[in-house]
Amino acid sequence: MNEQTDQLICIVNPSAQNGGCLKIWRKLEEQLKAEDVSYIAYFTKEKNHAAELTKKIAEQKRGKPVLIAVVGGDGTIHEVMNGAVKYKNVKIAFIPGGSGNDFSKGFHVSSDAMTALKELLPIRNQKGTYVDIGVIYEKNNKEPNYFINNMGAGFDAEVAFEANHSPFKQLLNVFSLGKLAYVLILLKRLFTYQRTELHITIDGKRYQYTNVWFVAISNQPYYGGGMKIAPKASPLDGKLDITVVHHVSRLKLLFVFLTVFSGNHVHIKGVEIFKGKSIQLDSRSQLSVHADGEAAGNTPISVALLPRQVQVLNGINQKEKEEVRQC
Repeated sequence: MNEQTDQLICIVNPSAQNGGCLKIWRKLEEQLKAEDVSYIAYFTKEKNHAAELTKKIAEQKRGKPVLIAVVGGDGTIHEVMNGAVKYKNVKIAFIPGGSGNDFSKGFHVSSDAMTALKELLPIRNQKGTYVDIGVIYEKNNKEPNYFINNMGAGFDAEVAFEANHSPFKQLLNVFSLGKLAYVLILLKRLFTYQRTELHITIDGKRYQYTNVWFVAISNQPYYGGGMKIAPKASPLDGKLDITVVHHVSRLKLLFVFLTVFSGNHVHIKGVEIFKGKSIQLDSRSQLSVHADGEAAGNTPISVALLPRQVQVLNGINQKEKEEVRQC
């Protein structure tokens, strides 16, 4: 089914990939002009600007279908999705321009920006697929925080926070090696991080762990720049995948991260996987929390699945859609 959208609206994060995204956009813009595609581009200027732009665009359309193409990284798609979550007329498409681009991997979007654009243009008037997302409720924050890739509490959140604010990552982005920053900061924090006790409740069933490194709650398989933390996670299955890593030595945790890129970490003792729709996290000492790699407060928190909440146009694997229909 087709639905007419007046023009392609692009939200571009010129700061993504340490400014490399702006160069990507210039090439995409040339292609749009060459194909005589009507478009308008908005450039983000500060944190949460993409969410504000999305809300403004959605409201101006007064319920009419609008396609927003996100040109940036996982942080940019996170903000746009948070802005679009309450507007059913908004379709989101993604063109990778960041350093991690886990959304691309999990939603089957080409990792090459130009290819992603060329695949998007012929389908831009088609109806998208409504996908699941997650939402975080934090005691000290009145506003919920939505995530489309994953969220985490503990060690991984601290690594993500430091990586996002590291000048070293900016330097590596110059050489298209931004993902390496996560690995190097991970190695650094490996020797200083203090594990803690965690209480986790999944769909009413309570679990208690000691010596916990982190908990990751996933809507799709990838996080941290390509780590396959939840191999069976899907944004169409109506569930979130919960990964708990506990009672693992520092050396063994390193092995966990060496195997996580292939998804084989799930076979290691001390790595437990669950599926659920409603999760509560409470810890003896406060744990840092991230949502799609962005800082999202501290524990205690509640996390919930919101089924088929956001409309995504490009990427969703057709085979995956067929498998979900058959369930």
